Amino acid sequence: MEQHVQGRRGAVWALVITSIAGFMAALDNLVVTTALPSIRESLGGELGELEWTVNAYTLTFAVLLMLGASLGDRFGRRRLFVIGLTVFTGASAAAALSPGINELIAFRAVQGVGAAIMMPLTLTLLTAAVPPARRGAALGIFSAVTGLAVASGPLVGGSLTEHLSWQWIFWLNVPIGLVLLPLARLRLAESYAPDSRLDIPGTLLVSGGLFGIVYGLVNANSEGWSDRVVLTALIAGTALIGAFIRHGFRAENPMLPMRLFRSRAFFGINMAGLLMFLGMFGSIFLLSQYFQGVMGYSPAEAGLRMLPWTGMPMLVAPVAGMLADRFGGRPVVATGLAVQAVGLGLFAMSLAPDASYASQLPGLIVGGVGMALYFAPAASLVMSSVRPAEQGIASGASNALREVGGALGVAVLATVFSSQGGYDSARTFTDGTVLAVWLGAGVVALAALVALMIPGRRGTPAPEAGRPGERVPVAA
Repeated sequence: MEQHVQGRRGAVWALVITSIAGFMAALDNLVVTTALPSIRESLGGELGELEWTVNAYTLTFAVLLMLGASLGDRFGRRRLFVIGLTVFTGASAAAALSPGINELIAFRAVQGVGAAIMMPLTLTLLTAAVPPARRGAALGIFSAVTGLAVASGPLVGGSLTEHLSWQWIFWLNVPIGLVLLPLARLRLAESYAPDSRLDIPGTLLVSGGLFGIVYGLVNANSEGWSDRVVLTALIAGTALIGAFIRHGFRAENPMLPMRLFRSRAFFGINMAGLLMFLGMFGSIFLLSQYFQGVMGYSPAEAGLRMLPWTGMPMLVAPVAGMLADRFGGRPVVATGLAVQAVGLGLFAMSLAPDASYASQLPGLIVGGVGMALYFAPAASLVMSSVRPAEQGIASGASNALREVGGALGVAVLATVFSSQGGYDSARTFTDGTVLAVWLGAGVVALAALVALMIPGRRGTPAPEAGRPGERVPVAA
């Protein structure tokens, strides 16, 4: 009885600690967006540099996530979680003290390194601490909290920027991190993965490849698509990603085993997540600036008016979890993505220099419902699509692919925006934003179609490559 109570307390502590840490890391994806005009006024910077204040974080976060998972497996998940949390907290303080835009970009990159070590271990530590019978509920709560952080980033960033200063979007992390550090050491159990090895070649290939692609996309705005540096970065980045995929098939212990993608469940939920973040991140990057630059709202007012979108996960996520339990994760995720695509489309149709807020409410509400339906079952689908021994790498891969989608979304949609508009006037900003948001809606609609690849409850599991007779669990 005493062991049962201790185990339950340990599970509760693990859920609290990992959820708060996940909230911090996810919040910093988009907390900067509503502060961008204030950062631009304070530190200077053109569109490309503003993109890098977002992408420096998401890119280092994405490319090092799987390495962070591998480090935790080898050297201790709790130990590396604490190290990642320490780096993230320190970099947050440094970002708040940045004297210029280049320093801010650099410290945002260091923040991403800390988050990349910390974030993939949250799900692994939580899964290990919670009994299988309660794991679905715990993962659902964790996903809802993480989804709320992504969605509430603009509101939190706008409120802090207006009522305090943009620096406080980073100072916020410091006291939370200082509280979590001793709790993590005292309340989380240490664990390792047997025979874990680091994949340095894979890390270098994927890091270089993603950096080249995003660097090329961001600089294409100012330098042009025919610029030699832009073309070289895009071609080299694509080649390195190709080499990384080949490495994932051939290496003995790759950081991302490509055989995992032979599972329809793993492939479907991860590709859908990448596309969803691509469309959503790129749209929020522009819409948060549209509310301030075109409609004339203050940062807090802009965040507040996005609340029907960003706050909807709080209301809908519990219902989405119950729907997933009853009907399975696939229909809930696919429906959520389709609804979110419709919401972005409605918003694109309402955009105009003299648009009223009332005309934009339907798109905000519909998009928020769709986001909540996606986030609630997503983590459970990922974790149930692989064997228990591969859940750590699956968690890292899933988070990495979503962050890649976010970085690409900001770069791609900003490129579309600059091809048709700019910061010259309300009309030019609106023209560029309309086309970019329509593209975002199309990408999220494609994600809904990809999600239909996930096997349903009655689907037949596909045998795992290289392990005859052994079957991969199919997500409900």
